[in-house]
Amino acid sequence: MSTAASFSGRGAPWKIFHRRPTSKPAIESLAIKTTCPLGQNRLKTQQTSIPGHRNAENKLLNGHKLHPVMASKSTNNSNSSHLSPLGIIKEFYECINEKQLKRLGDYISEDCYIEECSFPTPIEGKEEVLHFFDLLIASMGENVKFKVIHLCEGDDQLIAAANWHLEWKKAQIPFTRGCSFFECSREGEKITIKKAQIVNESPIKPGSLVLTLLKIVTTLFDDFPSTTEWFLKSPHVILQWLLKIYNIIWTIFINPILKSYLHVWNFATLLHSYAFQILLNILKLFIK
Repeated sequence: MSTAASFSGRGAPWKIFHRRPTSKPAIESLAIKTTCPLGQNRLKTQQTSIPGHRNAENKLLNGHKLHPVMASKSTNNSNSSHLSPLGIIKEFYECINEKQLKRLGDYISEDCYIEECSFPTPIEGKEEVLHFFDLLIASMGENVKFKVIHLCEGDDQLIAAANWHLEWKKAQIPFTRGCSFFECSREGEKITIKKAQIVNESPIKPGSLVLTLLKIVTTLFDDFPSTTEWFLKSPHVILQWLLKIYNIIWTIFINPILKSYLHVWNFATLLHSYAFQILLNILKLFIK
């Protein structure tokens, strides 16, 4: 089908499970791929010893069965015109791990659009996208690599997804798990990444507080539906108002308090310096 990227520590070929073409939306038609030996053994066990569970899974998949397809390893001379979206994503992460920015540019479209959830604004245009990945590669250093766990690909649409985490010398780094969703486009015979959405794991784990906040927000939405509709259509307006309120509070209250606090500390420091100088002079008199 396509050539697959060769990640560190993996010698066996990748197994990809594709679903037959369906008219469902692209995300629903993603095919599941397992690269974990434990996952493959578990899948074999389910197929041989639990036929009833397999039938239930088939019903969940709307009657579409999964078909295994073998994918060979990729080489450094891979050409995007001969790769499927799945192969493009494999090459994408391999280029980052091997710090080959120029090769990475072959898989990025001119109008590429990336939504990185850690950034307030999206990254648009090939030049800005490559600049972002240049900074990412520099930040990763020599020993940090992307470890792709699962890859999914649509049958008909140019859609692919990846589940990954970061590793330092093959040891997983905490709070670095993430998912990436890619939309590819055809430019003649060449397939490139047109759009990507990257979701990162948050290091803050609020737990049940999230559900409490969600309950409060949904209650407010239900109690004020007209205001909610206005807010959802133009959330940037609310953000601008919040920034204005913050600036007012900062100017009127917080800034004067901080200034007075600094003045108090400066005065206290001056008193301590005078007291220390007087003490030194007294000691000099007694020492003589």
